[in-house]
Amino acid sequence: MSLPPDDIAPFAARRQRLMERMRADGGGIAILATAQEAIRNRDAEYPYRHDSDFFYLTGFTEPDAWLVLVAGATDRAVLFCRPRHVEHELWEGKRFGPEAAAAYFGFDDAHPIDALDELVPALMLDHPTLYAPLAGDKRTDGRLRRWLAAAQEKSRGGHTPPTRQQDVRPLLAGMRLIKDASEIATMRRAAKISAGAHARAMRVVRPGMREYEIEAELLYEFRRHGAQSVAYNTIVAAGANACVLHYPAGEAVLRDGDLVLVDAGCEIDSYASDITRTFPANGRYSGPQRALYDLTVAAQDAAAQATAPGRGFNDAHEAALRVLAQGMLDLKLLKGSLDGVLESGDYSRFYMHRTGHWLGLDVHDVGDYREPGTAAGAERPWRKLETGMMLTIEPGIYVRPADDVPEAYWNIGIRTEDDALVTDVGCELITRGVPVQATEIEALMRE
Repeated sequence: MSLPPDDIAPFAARRQRLMERMRADGGGIAILATAQEAIRNRDAEYPYRHDSDFFYLTGFTEPDAWLVLVAGATDRAVLFCRPRHVEHELWEGKRFGPEAAAAYFGFDDAHPIDALDELVPALMLDHPTLYAPLAGDKRTDGRLRRWLAAAQEKSRGGHTPPTRQQDVRPLLAGMRLIKDASEIATMRRAAKISAGAHARAMRVVRPGMREYEIEAELLYEFRRHGAQSVAYNTIVAAGANACVLHYPAGEAVLRDGDLVLVDAGCEIDSYASDITRTFPANGRYSGPQRALYDLTVAAQDAAAQATAPGRGFNDAHEAALRVLAQGMLDLKLLKGSLDGVLESGDYSRFYMHRTGHWLGLDVHDVGDYREPGTAAGAERPWRKLETGMMLTIEPGIYVRPADDVPEAYWNIGIRTEDDALVTDVGCELITRGVPVQATEIEALMRE
């Protein structure tokens, strides 16, 4: 049995907010399932991780569970979960069971999972709209169709089943974009743990180590401070490997003179952190490495200055891009004018990704990057940032060998990434527990 959250109030408040939105649209019933367990191979399973939307509304982390929210004259939150089972618990650990789950997590009612087919069709009656993850997965879609058909069969005597279906995920994505106080506190913990792990990697790295040894140091630091998992597959890329954006930690040996790009973050209490640092295996940046590194940090600084309430989501990317493109021209990686390089897209040869993404329960968190509600056919403006949003700021530069590229920069890949909380006046980089300036990194590596 996993422990329930210390405070269930935020989860109950989120359920209430969703039901208020449903009620404002005439009322309805929302049905969400958590993630399924998955077989890795033969009879060995992947480590289980619950569905993020389901957790956001419940705090409940056991598999094989469903949430039903009824928004009408009387709001109801109903959980369906696995019952207690002595033999199964001997192998798998204790379960809450419906009665304890209702008490611990604040549901109005809870039932065994086997009661879904019997009870859900009746709960659907007299609610005009069904809110669910439409076209999500075959299991959910199939059960929803069966329950709607069963509700139609029960619709005699003046009762009516839902006549409209709406995807609940955009509603939840909009809610999840703005982090509440409990979410921000959890993400600060994740940021602190991950920053400490990056600092540990900087202290222990030396030429002759392998990439997977650095990964092991990161994982150790995550777990010893209470993180339950990594937030995504860890990237540890030495030398030319850093020019591969999603390179997994492998067996490559760190050579004297190599840079090491580490993109790693832990997950704690279901919330992600996401940090990238690039540092020299021998503890000192070379001249060309330092030139590209300082350029990347300058681009991140410009992006952070453009991250504030009322600014468009894309403003940070455009700010970073101008700094990077000008730096590419100054270092003779590109030729021409700044406006020409930006218009032609020539910079994408060395910088081919965007400068950030939403962050939260998922490392690439939900939420549209453009404003909703714009007329069809028109290009929607970029979403305005609001206090409480969390996003990453991660410019980079990746230089592969080419005849028209100065050889001193060949095979240098650099990315600098921090997690940014939008505040009332700007943004706070909550992952700066690990240094980012080159001189500060070199000083830490000398310890």
